[in-house]
Amino acid sequence: MIEEKIIQRVLEKAASTGADYAELFAERTSEHVMSMSGSKVDKMVDGVIAGVGIRVFKGVKSVYGSTSFMDEKSLMELATQVADAISQGGAVLDICLTPQLVVDHHLVEISPGEASKSDKLDLLKEAYFAAKEYHDVIDQVQGSFADKDRQILIANSDGLLTMDRQQRSRLRIEATASKKGEKQSGTFAPGSRMGLEFYQDMKPSYIGERAAKQALTLIDASYCPAGKMTVAIEHGFGGVIFHEACGHSLEASAVAIGQSGFAGKIGQQIAGEKVTAIDDGTIPNAWGSVNIDDEGTRTRRNVLIEHGVLKGYMVDKLNGRRMGMESTGSSRRENYCYAPTSRMTNTFIDNGPDRNEDIIASMDYGLYAKDMGGGSVNPVTGEFNFSVREGYIVRNGKICEPVRGASLIGKGTEILMNIDMVGQNLLRAQGMCGASSGSIPTDVGQPLIRVSSITVGGR
Repeated sequence: MIEEKIIQRVLEKAASTGADYAELFAERTSEHVMSMSGSKVDKMVDGVIAGVGIRVFKGVKSVYGSTSFMDEKSLMELATQVADAISQGGAVLDICLTPQLVVDHHLVEISPGEASKSDKLDLLKEAYFAAKEYHDVIDQVQGSFADKDRQILIANSDGLLTMDRQQRSRLRIEATASKKGEKQSGTFAPGSRMGLEFYQDMKPSYIGERAAKQALTLIDASYCPAGKMTVAIEHGFGGVIFHEACGHSLEASAVAIGQSGFAGKIGQQIAGEKVTAIDDGTIPNAWGSVNIDDEGTRTRRNVLIEHGVLKGYMVDKLNGRRMGMESTGSSRRENYCYAPTSRMTNTFIDNGPDRNEDIIASMDYGLYAKDMGGGSVNPVTGEFNFSVREGYIVRNGKICEPVRGASLIGKGTEILMNIDMVGQNLLRAQGMCGASSGSIPTDVGQPLIRVSSITVGGR
């Protein structure tokens, strides 16, 4: 992507005014998106993102700049601008780059970027028409197939020079049911860090049918009652509550500046004793996995909470300096335009000791949240409000009629302590997470869990 001798000169220039650390991040990413609506293909977009970001540190001061040009002149001009901005004075760094090979744990058999448009369109059509033809009340379907091939190069003044390639694809279907003037939608959007072989097991027809089935269930559902109640949250995308309400508060970007309720609480009980939460960027072919983070640090399995006790945070280099902690391989960014910071990869509550059937059987009355939707979170306080995309009333230990319009309202620190049962059917689901370093692919997940008491919004 860039010659080693040029990289070294650029890093030396960036560090020439007293920086104690300099870093270069180069990227070339190709993206392909196609979508369907009204039984027709309505969009096909191919794009390329390419450029370089340069960052320097002096203590805990950081300066970052980027450019879409990769020639030596442009890179040296950017390095000069970054150096002038840090301008602290001090010794000049002696930089000697040593190439390091990255072992790829996410093998791809059928590269999405190299596959034909017709092959990918066939997958999209299969899912689309499976939803469209599922039932007469399904009157609208929207579908998309997207794939990305990201190639990155990272070098820094510590001598690191490394490269990685990340390939992902995702198929999304949203089906809308209409009945007696009302509309309800269902969505399913699985993805993976692998090739088109993913859709040999995750059949496109199943993706379409699952979205349509959810819409069909909701169109006949009554509105959920409101009030405090016991709630069982199903596996997979149910983990979005932990991700949003708790996970972000365990990122060093929040902890280091005192904007987290979990700051300074390592070793303390912050959750129910059955809760073990993990961020693991090493899971083969998982949507949020990376071999190395966007600072070049190898990813690892980070235990955040163990049996309710806070064990650690997700840490990047800059905030690690502020906290006196080493990087945990948790630094990520959308692309070269963004400076990286601590972010999640695949974050989930691990399997617990309870049988799933016992969780439901334990509930005299409550809500079974089968599938979660979107929501909002105050990152400082951890207060959240999430919609329940598909829910059911539980009576006398049995799942009964479906309900719609439910939401879960609470605070991250409180919901963790109120998780009193954790099942054994761990499943992860795919999403995109937006924060200060842009939008990145992340997995959320959990087994079926029971929250003893939480406010349910409804009617």
